[in-house]
Amino acid sequence: METSLYLPVKGFLEAAGYVVKGEIGGCDLVGLTEGEPPVVVVCELKLSFNLELVLQAVDRAAMSDEVWIAARVSAKGRGREADKRYRDLCRRLGIGMLGVSDGGDVSVIVSSVSPMPRTNPKRRSRLVREHQRRRGDPAVGGSTRAPVMTAYRQRALICAAALQQGLVRPRDMKTLAPDAGKILLGNVYGWFERRDKGVYALTAVGEAALLRWPQSVSIAAEGGIVDPAENF
Repeated sequence: METSLYLPVKGFLEAAGYVVKGEIGGCDLVGLTEGEPPVVVVCELKLSFNLELVLQAVDRAAMSDEVWIAARVSAKGRGREADKRYRDLCRRLGIGMLGVSDGGDVSVIVSSVSPMPRTNPKRRSRLVREHQRRRGDPAVGGSTRAPVMTAYRQRALICAAALQQGLVRPRDMKTLAPDAGKILLGNVYGWFERRDKGVYALTAVGEAALLRWPQSVSIAAEGGIVDPAENF
């Protein structure tokens, strides 16, 4: 599966100075540099180099400063990475190629060099915002069957955990999720039930979500809230 490529490529980009997270804005990997504005790098994963991978990279180029594609290299040297036409196409489009060996070694086949300005500011800012708001790196790049742990889902889970611990009003959760009121009212996942004005309870679906994604949120002795964000 593509997820087997995630950690080797993540390590490669982190060594190059990026903070890398998976499955953001439909991209398998997104890396940001420190500072403002950050440099944005996107990488798409496939088990083998093909046209679909190039087409994905062309789309991602509109919201990144660098775009890469990564795939397994053929043990017999007969994959697309050995096809000069495929490499030339990537080179002309400014798409970098990374080859991943069976042992997890990553090599640069074609460097990523943008031939012309191509960034879509709106899509780029949306990508950066989601990367920066997401706690840790909870989603493995290349996943296709599991729900993506977005920053919004993370905050909704915190609200669900707070309800489970007895905090029933959005204002009591604001130190954990500043937009708790909107999350509880919006009820995107069906986890919350409005019992009274400004008072909410957890539904059976919400209880099941916390069993699937446990959260360590507890009420401190002085009445405050403890949120060990490092658990994400």
